[in-house]
Amino acid sequence: MPNQAPQPRGADLRIDAAWIVPVQPAGTVLAGHSLLVKDGRIAALLPSSEADAWACRERVHLPGHVLIPGLVNLHTHAAMTLLRGYADDLPLMDWLNHHIWPAEQRHGNHDFVRDGTLLACLEMLSGGITCFNDMYFFAEGAVEAATQAGMRIAAGIILVDFPTGYAADTDGYLQKGLAMRDAHADNPLATFCLAPHAPYTVGDRGLEKIMTYAEQLDLPIHIHLHETEDELKQSREQYGVRPLARLKSLGMLTPSLIAVHGVHLNDMEIGWLASHGCHVAHCPASNLKLGSGFAPVAKLLAEGVHVGIGTDGAASNNRLDLFGEMRLAALLAKGVSGNPAALPAAKALEMATLAGARALGLEQEIGSLEPGKQADIVAIDLAHPGSLPCYDPLSDLVYSVGREQVSHVWVGGQPRVENGICRSLDKLETLRVAGKWKGVISRNG
Repeated sequence: MPNQAPQPRGADLRIDAAWIVPVQPAGTVLAGHSLLVKDGRIAALLPSSEADAWACRERVHLPGHVLIPGLVNLHTHAAMTLLRGYADDLPLMDWLNHHIWPAEQRHGNHDFVRDGTLLACLEMLSGGITCFNDMYFFAEGAVEAATQAGMRIAAGIILVDFPTGYAADTDGYLQKGLAMRDAHADNPLATFCLAPHAPYTVGDRGLEKIMTYAEQLDLPIHIHLHETEDELKQSREQYGVRPLARLKSLGMLTPSLIAVHGVHLNDMEIGWLASHGCHVAHCPASNLKLGSGFAPVAKLLAEGVHVGIGTDGAASNNRLDLFGEMRLAALLAKGVSGNPAALPAAKALEMATLAGARALGLEQEIGSLEPGKQADIVAIDLAHPGSLPCYDPLSDLVYSVGREQVSHVWVGGQPRVENGICRSLDKLETLRVAGKWKGVISRNG
C-alpha cells in the first residue's frame, strides 16, 4: 500500500498575532505565534509556521496585536452602573447610608439589575473583561444579563441582616440565592459565590450559615472586609475584636474566602490570610475615591497571599476598567512600599486574570491561554500612538494600554467584540434603557 500523506489537524479558529502573552508560564511572551481553537477550547499555541499544518475553518490576522486571556473582574456590583456619578465625593458610610442604600430601596428590582448589568456587560466586554464576580440583590437579573451578553458571571448569593425589596430575612436571602443557583445549574456561563455583604451587615448566625453552605456546596465566600477604619472601630465596639479576628473565630479563614478591599490589615492579619490560603480582591480606584486608604499589596504578595483585582461598582469608581486598575495597582504598590519592583507588570497582569480565576475556583477553565482551557481571549492593538515604540508588550499592557485598544474578544471561542464593536449586545438599545433609568432616578432620587 503506498504511503499516504498525513491528514492535517483541524481547528475551528486560528488567530495570528504579533505576540501572545499566555500568563502561564509567568512572564512569557510568544512572538510570531498563532492560537488555535476547537470546540470552544484552546487547542494549541504554535509558531505560525507550524500552525500552517492545521486546517482551520476561520482565520483572523491581527498584525501589531497582542493576545491575552480574558480579564477577570474579581469584585463588582454590576447593576450599579445605573448609579454612576449619583453621589460622588463622600465617605463610605455617608455614601452608603444616606444615598446609595436609599436609592436602592426605591429603585432596586429585577429590571433595574438586569438593565444595569447589561450596561456593565457592554462596558466590560468592550474593555476585555470576560468574567466578573458580582454581588448584588436580584442576582437573577444579573445572570440573565450576563448570559445575554455571552460573558461569564460568578453571581453572588447575597446576604444582609436587614430586609430589602429582595428578601425579608437571612433564610429568605439564602433560599432565593440557592434557588437561583439550582435554576442555572446547566448554564455554562454562570457560577456562584456566597456573598455576605460585610461583617457590619451580617451577624454571627448569618455567617455561620454561610460557612455551612460553603462547605456543603464547595462555593467561594465573597465579602467586603477591612475596607475602612470606621469598620474596624465598629467591630471592636460591638464584638471586641477586629472583623478578620471575628471571621477567624467563626472558621471562615479558608481558601474559599475572597476578602474584598483588605485596606486596613496588620502584619498578623496578613499572616492569617497567607497561612489559610485566602484571597484578596484589590480595588485600588474605589479605595482611593472613597478615601479608604492604601491596601498593603506589596506586603500581601510578599507573604504569599493570593491577590486579584476588581473594579468595585461604577458608583464608587466610576469605571469598570481593569486596564486602568492594573496600572493603578502596580503604581500604588511601588509608591506605598518604596520599592519599584514591588509589583512588576507580569504580576499585575496575572492578578487581573489567573489570580481572579483561582479565587473563583475556575483556574482549570480560564485565566491563562493554555491548551485545554476555555478560549476566552482578548486582542489588544499595540500599533497605537500610546503604545509605540513597543519594546516589551507585557510592560505596555500594564503601563500604557487603554481599554479603547481592545479590538477583539472571544468567550468560549465565540466572538463577542470584533474590531472594537460589541456583537453580542445592541449598543444603542442598551444606552437607551440606561437613559430611561437616569430619568426615573433623577425624578425620584
